[in-house]
Amino acid sequence: MSALVFALGSAFGPRANRPNANEPAPAPGSAAATAPVVAFYGDSYTLGTGASDPANRWSTVICAERGWTEVNPSTNGLGFVNHRDPLPPAYPPSDEVSEVIAAQPDIVVITMGLNDNFSMPGRADAIQAAITADFDRLRTQLPDARLIAVEPFWYTDERPDSVEQIIGWVHAAADRVGADWIPGASRWIEHHPEWMADDGLHPNDEGYAQMSSRMDAALRDLGL
Repeated sequence: MSALVFALGSAFGPRANRPNANEPAPAPGSAAATAPVVAFYGDSYTLGTGASDPANRWSTVICAERGWTEVNPSTNGLGFVNHRDPLPPAYPPSDEVSEVIAAQPDIVVITMGLNDNFSMPGRADAIQAAITADFDRLRTQLPDARLIAVEPFWYTDERPDSVEQIIGWVHAAADRVGADWIPGASRWIEHHPEWMADDGLHPNDEGYAQMSSRMDAALRDLGL
């Protein structure tokens, strides 16, 4: 898996191409100022890598449809431990969890875990500890926010055992802090190579459209 670690992680650089992370605050009294603020804690699949335009990524589509204000500091290659230094319980301002908290969102959507598969099983204990710490941090620092944990995405029909292990850890952490859970996301684009970008690693516009549709239905099931 070493080649895939490079492809999904350092090939892109941990802080590259983050279009919506630090947009100017909306003017007081504007529609955007009164809209729910939704922050996304994610990796390249939430950043929208592989889409022809950031407007086509699933997070932006669902926010536009609902009139939500999107805060999306998602980072290529990021995992609960992958491309992350220092690890929890340290949370410097540059950490994505810190950026999410700084936005003071009404809703937090957590879509992490894919890239940590490339550090399994060697860093299993660190991954599980970071998952627990991140959920605790988000709940403690954002006590009034609605937390929504999405089953970690996956990108190939072949599924190593680590996929289910990480899903289980994320689900358990979500349950412990009272977060909503969206199941099944690791299979949303399987068996459809035509939904993948030319790099073979990320969805293309059609893939993100399918993810948008699935996410829309899941959020509606949660009353959103």
